[in-house]
Amino acid sequence: MADPPTLDAKAFRLALSQFASGVTVVTTLDAEGCPQGLTVSSFCSVSLEPPLVLVCVDNRSETHAGFLGSRLFGVSVLGESQQDVSRRFATLGPEKNDFPFERGLRGAPLVPGAIARLECRLHSVHEAGDHRIYVGQVVSLLTSPGRPLVYHSAGYRRLAAPEPAG
Repeated sequence: MADPPTLDAKAFRLALSQFASGVTVVTTLDAEGCPQGLTVSSFCSVSLEPPLVLVCVDNRSETHAGFLGSRLFGVSVLGESQQDVSRRFATLGPEKNDFPFERGLRGAPLVPGAIARLECRLHSVHEAGDHRIYVGQVVSLLTSPGRPLVYHSAGYRRLAAPEPAG
């Protein structure tokens, strides 16, 4: 069987941008115990028993040592009013980490006001192309009412208001 044709990276990115996703800030602690974070849209549940989630992190991210060293990470699901937080953590560099995080029950840095905040103990790590997949077992969580920040087709979107029950 012949090799499939090479995909155009631009076309691949465009096709994937058609999938709407929630927006999270994923956080961990560096070797000195200082918070590190990045914006991640590649987040999903893996298992209910035990409660597992995964996040995909670009190999260029400076957070990998924190994930592996602390073996703890936080996932903050952003609400629709938190675009500024998403933009802040979508950049590279340490200036984003002077953010006023709150600490979870296990000490993971979490985004105040996020509509869901999960603390995860590192379960496994998988290499996958230009990313690493971190699977975490959820050890504590907190949810708040609100509508999620949604990302679709290279832009932030809002969900429509629910239709009245009739």
